[in-house]
Amino acid sequence: MEFGFIHPTAVIHPSARLSAQVRVGPHAVIDADVELGEGCEVGPQVYLTGHTSIGPGNRFHAGCVIGDTPQDFKYREAPTRLEIGARNIFREHVTVHRSNRLDEATVIGDGNFFMAGSHIGHNCRVGRDNIFANGALLGGHVEVDRQAFISGNCLVHQFCRIGRLSLMQGGSAISKDLPPFCIARGDNHICGLNTIGLRRAGVASADRLVLRRAYRSVFRSGQRLKVAAEQLALDFPDHGLVAEWTQFIRATKRGLCADILFRDGEPQSTEEA
Repeated sequence: MEFGFIHPTAVIHPSARLSAQVRVGPHAVIDADVELGEGCEVGPQVYLTGHTSIGPGNRFHAGCVIGDTPQDFKYREAPTRLEIGARNIFREHVTVHRSNRLDEATVIGDGNFFMAGSHIGHNCRVGRDNIFANGALLGGHVEVDRQAFISGNCLVHQFCRIGRLSLMQGGSAISKDLPPFCIARGDNHICGLNTIGLRRAGVASADRLVLRRAYRSVFRSGQRLKVAAEQLALDFPDHGLVAEWTQFIRATKRGLCADILFRDGEPQSTEEA
């Protein structure tokens, strides 16, 4: 297909707003209140619906369902919204649901990669440059900062927060907040720093060393986390990355994933942070 091409079997509502430079594949369906930006590619059998605004350069592979109604019994057919930024990739059969209330949208930022079968629930807020591997599932109202890696078949409970440059190992599940720069393992546990992710993001070795020391101080101290966070602010007053931990911990409402060293109340063997 060339730019500006719409397959004759595609079903596009006359009120939908499509840029002149989009590709729409066979049997795709685009409903009335969809806005599609320049350079977007809509693959075969994709369904774009709801009050959905889509920025430039997004790619939707076969079978995606984007902007459908939230899976929430409280939802009553209100014209709620989904907002998608630029240059995201949605692989086969990704689902993204619009919000369940008029005063809040489901929001997807820029440059995210959603692999096949991943799901973004209603009212989620996803930042930029995150990767969601096959089968990763976000419940409603989840917040994902940026540059996180959610591995295959990971589960994130509603209202959780996922911090910047964090990583969830395959098959892990969380119902508490995952702090920035940390690796989630198993259920509601962390097992050290996402060192590879930090390195790839250009974080200097000296800063990674500070984070290692700070990690031990806050997550392996045995103190209450908010008490440890206040101590962090005193021990590392001028370090921006450590300050992200302090702010994240202060803002938590669901509690934080605990270091795996304290699983079941007993010390466990673990990778060094």
